[in-house]
Amino acid sequence: MAPPSLDLSNWWGKDTRKGTPVVVKMENPNYSLVEIDGPEIAAFQPMDKGRGKNAKQFTWVLLLRAHRAVGCVAWMGAGFWALLGAIKKRLIHHREVSTESDKSGKGKLLFRFLKGFLLLSLAILAFEMIAYWNGWHFQKPELHFPEKFHIPETQEIRGWMHTAYLSWLSFRADYIAYPIQVLSNFCVVLFMIQSLDRLVLCLGCFWIKFKKIKPRIEGDPFKSDDVEGSASEYPMVLVQIPMCNEREVYEQSISAVCQIDWPKDHLLIQVLDDSDDETIQLLIKSEVSKWSQRGVNIVYRHRLVRTGYKAGNLKSAMSCDYVKDYEFVVIFDADFQPNPDFLKLTIPHFKGNPDLGLVQARWSFVNKDENLLTRLQYINLCFHFEVEQQVNGVFLNFFGFNGTAGVWRIKALEDSGGWLERTTVEDMDIAVRAHLNGWKFIFLNDVKVLCELPESYEAYRKQQHRWHSGPMHLFRLCLPAIITSKISIWKKANLVLLFFLLRKLILPFYSFTLFCVILPLTMFVPEAELPLWVICYVPVLMSFLNILPAPKSFPFIVPYLLFENTMSVTKFNAMVSGLFQLGSSYEWIVTKKAGRSSESDLLAAEERDLKPVNHPQILRGVSDSELVELSKLKEQQEAATPVKKANKIYMKELALALLLLTAAVRSLLSAQGIHFYFLLFQGVTFLVVGLDLIGEQIS
Repeated sequence: MAPPSLDLSNWWGKDTRKGTPVVVKMENPNYSLVEIDGPEIAAFQPMDKGRGKNAKQFTWVLLLRAHRAVGCVAWMGAGFWALLGAIKKRLIHHREVSTESDKSGKGKLLFRFLKGFLLLSLAILAFEMIAYWNGWHFQKPELHFPEKFHIPETQEIRGWMHTAYLSWLSFRADYIAYPIQVLSNFCVVLFMIQSLDRLVLCLGCFWIKFKKIKPRIEGDPFKSDDVEGSASEYPMVLVQIPMCNEREVYEQSISAVCQIDWPKDHLLIQVLDDSDDETIQLLIKSEVSKWSQRGVNIVYRHRLVRTGYKAGNLKSAMSCDYVKDYEFVVIFDADFQPNPDFLKLTIPHFKGNPDLGLVQARWSFVNKDENLLTRLQYINLCFHFEVEQQVNGVFLNFFGFNGTAGVWRIKALEDSGGWLERTTVEDMDIAVRAHLNGWKFIFLNDVKVLCELPESYEAYRKQQHRWHSGPMHLFRLCLPAIITSKISIWKKANLVLLFFLLRKLILPFYSFTLFCVILPLTMFVPEAELPLWVICYVPVLMSFLNILPAPKSFPFIVPYLLFENTMSVTKFNAMVSGLFQLGSSYEWIVTKKAGRSSESDLLAAEERDLKPVNHPQILRGVSDSELVELSKLKEQQEAATPVKKANKIYMKELALALLLLTAAVRSLLSAQGIHFYFLLFQGVTFLVVGLDLIGEQIS
């Protein structure tokens, strides 16, 4: 630290001095104070004391800030070291690289593009760094004023490499910058349109909250004047539970549905098992028999030929003869646990609304705080239900059926053609066809059904691939029907422009192209620029709007923004495969479940286990051979050793991580601060995701 500046030249210039100057040195060797003892001491003493006090305060402030800076650097260093350790461990011990389920070659093509892009970027970065250290950087040309670009004269050129660099600058400005800038402007326009759509949805949600608009039930729908026919006001309801190899969750799902509060003679539960594992079939069949012996009207169905995935399973169940006796059908996926009052909160909305075809309930999540991945999913799904579904339900009476936790009027299903096996998004398919036939939908934001979120990145990635490839496949199939339908023009425009194109096609396209391709390109071609508000301000504002329905998740706003950009690779790949009907567009992989239960469910299960149960009576519907097999199965489960699994490595994400980090290094040469930090953090996020360090970790 520099010593305090004391201008004592006049004092030292005097000829006569009385007294002896005394130098007092502090214990801190970084500075010293001079105290003067003489006749003029009164003139200098206040100044010296004040300056000494300021110096001490300044020193302590600097020490405190240095301590904080050292702590921050140490924390960042420890985090970086831990990340390097995790990367080293993953690369050394990992032997299985993800094939990424791309049988069509589309995924390999995208990976080759990213790999070539990365190699080219590394080569350009090396070239640019050589030019930088040799001082060859010149004022960048402007696209609209190329005459401002100064190329050195012949006598200024130093060597063949200098000549090559100048040729690169000219070629970059003349042939590369303009196409990149045009594509950049196009993506920015799409980005702003999508942001405007999201802003309008949020304003609609605020209006619903302000006006307290929600579907209401008038009176008591189950009250009847006829005392003897007290159950006559309860319509016949069919509940379907489609499942496939759901070993972890079948028991809690069947248990929750069997406890729904509804007259037993007006309720039938179908367990639609598509499992190809005989042991799981026995377990599910035993669970169904147990509840059947308790008086629940429940049946077990198993298809020998599993075609059409979930749509084929539901279509097969609806072909039963007894279905014609029922008015409504309720669908719950295998991990959903409805509350006992679910039907009493949903069925009454159909009374007096003959045009109402669907009542959709909201999802709630039992494992939303399990890890960072589930927290980020929770933000997305909260916005989907709280904003998108609710706003579309209130103002348009149409939204995409979520495939579960919904009640359909069977007549609406039949009028719309029933379940079709042509896509992997049979729920969206039937919703669009019902909307084209004039049926209306209602969304109940205050009726919630517990379910699970995927806890591993592998499961979440496969789920998102299906959710983004299916809509594009469906769009190709439904477009002629939408154009020729009898609904109004503005409803057709909403379906084509907003529901399909903007939210299913444009969103993944611009997200991947703008932030994963164009942004790193502009670092190597600085003549084409991305405005700062596109990189920072608007994305942060949109993330803020997305996180509003889940206010407790505000600390995760930055990870959420970075993770959404990371997922754009998977969503873009899925969108392209669905749009062009590539091999992976019709691929259904059951999302892995962990079998989580809520605290109330665990307490209820414990109470049921404490009750004395006559096991022979419960299993009376099971044959002796099945009982023997079931007992052997339980013995095998107790003695079985867990199957060894490992986290995967995702090459596309790793390639993009290296590309963005390379672009971040290049941005340092141009002194672009915000660009550097964004590329750095986004590249680290791609690296973490590519090494499968987010979500469930398998030791």
